[in-house]
Amino acid sequence: MTGQAPNDRLARLIKEAGFSRKSFARAVRDSSGSAGAPINCDHTSVSRWLNGMQPRTDTAGLIIAMLSRTLGRTIALSDAGLASSAKPPVDLGLAYPETLAEGVETVMQLWQADLDEASVVLNGQIRARAWSDASLAWLLTMPLSADEKEARIGEADIARFRVTVDLFAQMDNRFGGEHARRSFIHYLSTDATRLLDGRTSGKTSPRLVSAVAEATLLAAWMSYDSGLHALAQRYFIQALGLAQAADDRLLAAGVLDAMSHQATFVGRYREAVNLARAARQGTAGVATPTMTAHFHTMEARALARLGDAPACDRALTQATREFERRNPDDDPDWIGYFDEAELAAEFGHCFRDLGRPAAANQYVTPCVRTGRDGEYLRSDFFATMVLADAHLGAGEVEQACLVALDALKVGEQLRSARCASYLREFSVRLVPAVTFAHLGDFYEQAADFSLWQQATMAQ
Repeated sequence: MTGQAPNDRLARLIKEAGFSRKSFARAVRDSSGSAGAPINCDHTSVSRWLNGMQPRTDTAGLIIAMLSRTLGRTIALSDAGLASSAKPPVDLGLAYPETLAEGVETVMQLWQADLDEASVVLNGQIRARAWSDASLAWLLTMPLSADEKEARIGEADIARFRVTVDLFAQMDNRFGGEHARRSFIHYLSTDATRLLDGRTSGKTSPRLVSAVAEATLLAAWMSYDSGLHALAQRYFIQALGLAQAADDRLLAAGVLDAMSHQATFVGRYREAVNLARAARQGTAGVATPTMTAHFHTMEARALARLGDAPACDRALTQATREFERRNPDDDPDWIGYFDEAELAAEFGHCFRDLGRPAAANQYVTPCVRTGRDGEYLRSDFFATMVLADAHLGAGEVEQACLVALDALKVGEQLRSARCASYLREFSVRLVPAVTFAHLGDFYEQAADFSLWQQATMAQ
């Protein structure tokens, strides 16, 4: 047993369930027999597991299933110290689902692999081809319909689920994706799984699938904000498939729009442009002006990073025209955040990246501290940092540092890898200002903030 640490997590669960080692082994044997895959284990096997030996993948799965039933709650492999037994496929979640059943099964596996901290989904690499394959499949395929079932899951269940998801969305906006991401995934793995496993009517089923698609989109955003980019990409793709299965074309386009946002962030600008254009093309004539305006801004963000100023300006002009036609009452709830301040912030991002600090300053200044009572604290942080970048680009180092300190104060409650990335870029832009007399004072004050510590540790 050299090098193996005792599995205290499994020991605690066995004790909580009231098992001895012998009775636990018997329960695992009985569970395996009921599952049609008998396992020969005894109290000696249990002792090995408690001493740190990892059981086979199928055995670990049976242990978790049996403990979950006994304790009356979902137990993840990581909860029982068995995460290393999990071996999900390396491409889990990267393929666009061909049927609703496939999409449901895949997203459930993805939730579980996430909770089990499977390295293949947490630490994998972004695959640019997966974005293009998913967007093309969405553009070319019909809705993934499901068979009608006897009603059991009703509108009240869906409403309760949506309200709970909305609470997690509020926490995400106010505190960042890292704050409650794992709790949200645990909620999805339990309540969303229960709803999807239930029976629904033909009328209720699309609304349920749409609600789960929107929740999976939030899981993707939270994972993206946490810096888990390969995992976020998988959630985005599965959210797209579920939205298609629900015949919710507007939500599906919103997913592609979000994919474009992530693609720009990770430096895949051409893919980001194509994803934003696919969202617009796939909803031509049906998307609201607000949505179309946002599709144009996502395209503009990527074009600005590419340095294509004429194309970026055209996209921003189109965004303005669409936004001027908007009627918020016509918009889906999930795009309701995109108001005048958010549009101006998008312009500010683009002009900063195009090297137009005066224009960036003009657009983002009204966005800073817009009086939204912290509802979109992370967005306020981003706008403030773009303003700091604009001052720096104009050679106003002292003002840039003062604004960056304001951003750090705004973001003190945030747990967000994206926010840390904005600070990291700012610190790189500060390097040429090394002769600025008060730069040392800025660094000293910034060092007191956790986001600055997170940003500088990664350098």
